[in-house]
Amino acid sequence: MFQPALAARKNDAHKGSFGSVAIIGGDTGMLGAAFLAARAALLSGAGRIYLAMLASDAPNLDISQPEIMMRTPVALVQLAQLNCVVIGPGLGNSAAAIGLLEYWLAQNVPLLIDADALNLIATHPHLVSLTQNRNAETVITPHPGEAARLLASNTDVIQKNRTENALNLAKLLHATCVLKGAFTVCAHHDGAWFINTSGNPGLASGGTGDVLSGIIGSLMAQGLSGLEAAKLGAFVHGTAADSLVAQGIGPVGLTASEVAKEARNIINQLNSFKL
Repeated sequence: MFQPALAARKNDAHKGSFGSVAIIGGDTGMLGAAFLAARAALLSGAGRIYLAMLASDAPNLDISQPEIMMRTPVALVQLAQLNCVVIGPGLGNSAAAIGLLEYWLAQNVPLLIDADALNLIATHPHLVSLTQNRNAETVITPHPGEAARLLASNTDVIQKNRTENALNLAKLLHATCVLKGAFTVCAHHDGAWFINTSGNPGLASGGTGDVLSGIIGSLMAQGLSGLEAAKLGAFVHGTAADSLVAQGIGPVGLTASEVAKEARNIINQLNSFKL
């Protein structure tokens, strides 16, 4: 199911062959979410990773992963080669955050919307309209609480019928919906849906959702459709956690950073079995 998802890498490939992804988020006090998403995107194989953060005190270098190229949100707009934009991890709810979301919703580039960006859409009806009218692919990655806000419901209702609610969200926003949680649901606005069975309670840890967004965004930048990237990304994310637990790392104390690094191993293992 997943082995043919990513094309084999040619000997004469270069970084431009594997797409460029930008992560937008990281307002004051929430830099970690943006860093986790960007690092996960890098480890999942995209050729170029850009990170734009809103915080005035944001660093201009990720010392842990200097391969990530830091940009201001304004400078990011000037890049012509973006193949996917991930917006939301640590984005906050400022006027600047709303303005950035408005801008990127209007662009003809594949977009993954997560976290604070989803909460902004739930709060501002005009952002719902912008999302619905997009021509490029859109993936949303809500947890049950965010899904409840988007559907003007509550988490109990969301959890009682996860597949139906994921499909409702996908249709509402004309998107692929990745409803996170045990047995993550990947639902497409055309009615197709899939349930991911990998993963364990170790993923109930801060930052793992940001890692999932980075993985899926990276896969989209490498040429996968939104639904293909969502399915593969959810599987890789969960399988990475399963692999770590099998090695004695977790589930208690399993960290998002560890999941991101193990996701790289899982992707390479999948590629190694191609015929």
